[in-house]
Amino acid sequence: MRIPSRGLLLFCIITFAAAAAPVAARQPNWPTTLTLATASPGGTYHAYGAGLANLLTRALGLPVIERTTEGPIENIQLVEANEAQIAFVTLGAALQGWNGTGDWTKGKPFRAMRAAFPMYSTPFHFIVLKNSPVATLADLAGKRIGVGPHGGTSGSYVPRILGALNLSATLVEGSWEDMAAKLENGEVDVLAAAVGAPFPAIASLEKNKNIRYIPVEEEQVLAIRLAIPELAVVNIPAGTYPSLMKAYPTVGLYNFAVVRRDLPDDLVYQIVEAVFTYHDQLLEAHPAAAATVPENFVQNTFLPFHSGASRYYSNNMVSGVVRAD
Repeated sequence: MRIPSRGLLLFCIITFAAAAAPVAARQPNWPTTLTLATASPGGTYHAYGAGLANLLTRALGLPVIERTTEGPIENIQLVEANEAQIAFVTLGAALQGWNGTGDWTKGKPFRAMRAAFPMYSTPFHFIVLKNSPVATLADLAGKRIGVGPHGGTSGSYVPRILGALNLSATLVEGSWEDMAAKLENGEVDVLAAAVGAPFPAIASLEKNKNIRYIPVEEEQVLAIRLAIPELAVVNIPAGTYPSLMKAYPTVGLYNFAVVRRDLPDDLVYQIVEAVFTYHDQLLEAHPAAAATVPENFVQNTFLPFHSGASRYYSNNMVSGVVRAD
């Protein structure tokens, strides 16, 4: 078919618009906007969340607004208060919230959240400057450790890890951008970051080739997991960071996106479908999204799935048992 030159421009515009059309038009029972709770700038949650917010805004035909937070604990609280409808959590924080066992819960179960889709594993990175005398985790005793934002995964778990190893240290809180600067300036001795790899703030430190990674030794892994059973054995693959020439053994948690239980089933179905349909766009936002695949829903062993998410996995024949409320 020969298209006149003036018509060619119109044809291209129409073709592009069709390709970029949302997966589903907004339905009358859907909210007019959605708030997505992520974490502080400089972290994986923030980069991943910015990509997800853009993806869902286009796919759903409604604004999805990213809200920066201090991390999973605040995110769970925001979902409970209906100040966020989608949020990122570690399964460790979610377990504490669901059962009301974390100090931050004050004994109150947080039951408004429902699992939507798996994200990626969060390994703990223990990082020092190359000239640091710290060689093992045992050397953390008495040191100043940057643990990121108050209420974040690192800030919640590092005290427990130190307790499991019978160590005491001074914990320093702040954004990950600030923590990276403080390590370079000598204001903290160690970064203990529970974050998806590669982590932007660590990648920025790598540019100066002036850091190294403190491994978690086998006996330390055992002591930590006996004290904190939700932590799993994790290896950060060689090459994840330029200076990481071999796999880095450590411990970690899995991350999930959760939604409020009262979101419409068809909306949550479309959210999950969009995430997996446009997976390549999430990968552009952050490489950790490589693990955001349907099969990884089995990483969640306790949190009920939203019924809309459960229907997606059942319809697409993902093997396993999906618990929905």
